[in-house]
Amino acid sequence: MSTDKIYTANKIFTGHEWLHDHAIIVSDNIIKDVLPVTSLSQKDKAPYQAEFIVPAFIDAQIYGAGKKLFAVYPNPEALHLLNEYCEEGGAAFCMPTVATNTYEVMFACIDAVRDYWKQDGRGVLGLHLEGPWINELKKGAHVAALIHSPTIEQVKKLLDYGEGIIKIITLAPEVCSEEIIQLILSKNIIISAGHSNASYEQANNSFSSGISTVTHLYNAMSPLQHRAPGLVGASLDHDSVFASIIPDGYHVDFAAVRIAKKAMGERLFAITDAVTETTEGYYQHYYTNEKYEAGGILSGSALTMHKAFKNLMAGCDVAFEEALRMCSLYPAQVLKADDQLGRIKKDYKAALLMLDADKEIIKLVN
Repeated sequence: MSTDKIYTANKIFTGHEWLHDHAIIVSDNIIKDVLPVTSLSQKDKAPYQAEFIVPAFIDAQIYGAGKKLFAVYPNPEALHLLNEYCEEGGAAFCMPTVATNTYEVMFACIDAVRDYWKQDGRGVLGLHLEGPWINELKKGAHVAALIHSPTIEQVKKLLDYGEGIIKIITLAPEVCSEEIIQLILSKNIIISAGHSNASYEQANNSFSSGISTVTHLYNAMSPLQHRAPGLVGASLDHDSVFASIIPDGYHVDFAAVRIAKKAMGERLFAITDAVTETTEGYYQHYYTNEKYEAGGILSGSALTMHKAFKNLMAGCDVAFEEALRMCSLYPAQVLKADDQLGRIKKDYKAALLMLDADKEIIKLVN
């Protein structure tokens, strides 16, 4: 056991349950075992390194960091900055995201992820394309001139170029044909409904067609109204569809997060939707009052996943364990990676977050 790394805490949250007085044995970044501290040899026993060890967080939607918006700087250096920002906030894994843009920019971002993976590839799970196949009526801060319904040829060209790299596409189901939706799904790409004006019926039909999640619930979508439940109502009412939410108190009032949580339970998960200050490209993000705006419109958050986690507990009355799952296990399930991530379990990746008694970060192990 001398070549293994040993991590101990007063309490370890596996993603399902608490273990007291246990140790995590790691070898080659894989969890080799989780066992009682009493099982360790005398030489391996040491004071606990943290009050809590929990699964590291996962951010499925973030656009850039360090004044290097990824769409403006589609290169490995920008991805390194983005990943460092995520790690500082307790997220061992992230999904760099590109808002509605030109195909040239999207291709460049695909190249950048590919090049980054050829280097250390640390933390980046793939690429999330948010648009341009969305509804202009619900564009939010997206550039209207670039929004369009795609042709089969455009979709095929993008998917072929981004094979293995594009992991999520946010689109408005009402502006894309069933043929296009099925083509995307056939490539094992997750489709998320967002920036959409879909009716309740259209939304439910899209869920039946294979759309498995919804992008930033409440924001830039048909709202819940008593005679027109819209995409929000369909999301709350469905049995299995997931939805991301931005718990910064600006994109969504904390009371609305609580309401969604009561309705959706384990189907609601947290994202940061974080951007960075930039004066280049299509999106001019300016930091103001703990959030970002572009052209006077709310355009992104200043969250880290750790801040999102803390807000869920303090602002939204979400229990400690459930806030952890909303930031780790549930994103892993959405990304179909919960056979490796989101849990502390033998043979899973050793992505561990060490917290003190106040739930502040001591160390990220990944």
